[in-house]
Amino acid sequence: MDTKGKRILIVDDEEDLCEILQFNLDNSGFVTDVAHSSEEALKNQLYDYDLFLLDVMMGSMSGFRLAEKIRKEYKINAPIIFLTAKDTENDILTGFSLGADDYMAKPFSINELTARVKAVLKRSESESTKNNEILKFGDIELDNAKKRVLIEKVKIDLTKKEYEILRLLLENTGKVFSREDILHRIWGGNVIVTDRTVDVNIARIRSKIGRYGTNIKNKTGFGYFFEF
Repeated sequence: MDTKGKRILIVDDEEDLCEILQFNLDNSGFVTDVAHSSEEALKNQLYDYDLFLLDVMMGSMSGFRLAEKIRKEYKINAPIIFLTAKDTENDILTGFSLGADDYMAKPFSINELTARVKAVLKRSESESTKNNEILKFGDIELDNAKKRVLIEKVKIDLTKKEYEILRLLLENTGKVFSREDILHRIWGGNVIVTDRTVDVNIARIRSKIGRYGTNIKNKTGFGYFFEF
C-alpha cells in the first residue's frame, strides 16, 4: 500500500514526543498534524484524517474519551492507535472496546510504530474497499466513511446535498435518475423544493469536479446519469 499522502493526527501532551513522531512519519511519506490535547484535536477537521495516534493520559479529556467522541459522535471509522504508559489488561481492553485498532506502550520503537501504522492502514483500506466505503472512478475517490471526495488526491469541497447526489450517480453509473427521483432520494418528502433545485446542485457539482463535470449527462426528458 502506498502511504504517501495518508493523513495522521497525533494527539499527545508530550511535545518532544510529538516532534519526533511527526518528523519520522513525515519522512515515511505521511502527512501529519499535531494537537497537544483532546480539546485542541477537536478543533481540526477530523473527517480529513486516515488515522489517529492518541495518548491516553491527557488533561481534562483523556484519549479514551476523545476516541469515544470520534467513534460515536462523529461516526468516524478511521483507525485509532493508542500510545500510552498505561498497559494493564483493563486499560488495553478499554481501548479496544472503544474501537482502537492497536495499542502501543511507551517507550516504543519509532520503527515499530511506523510498521504498525502501515499495517493498520493497509488492513483498514482493505476492509473499507470490501465494504464499498470507497468508490473509485479514474482519479475520483469517494469515501463514504469520511463523507469526502478526492480528485487526484485533492479534496473537493461539496455541500452535503451535492455529495449525496454525486454519490447516488457514482454508485449507479449509467442509470438515469429523474429530477423527481433525485428530490425524493436526497431531500425526502418533508421538504418543499423544486426541480430547479436539482439543476442548480448538478451545475455546482459539475463545476467543482472539473474535467469530470462532463461525465454527468442529462438525458432530455428523463433525467441525469453519470457516464464513465
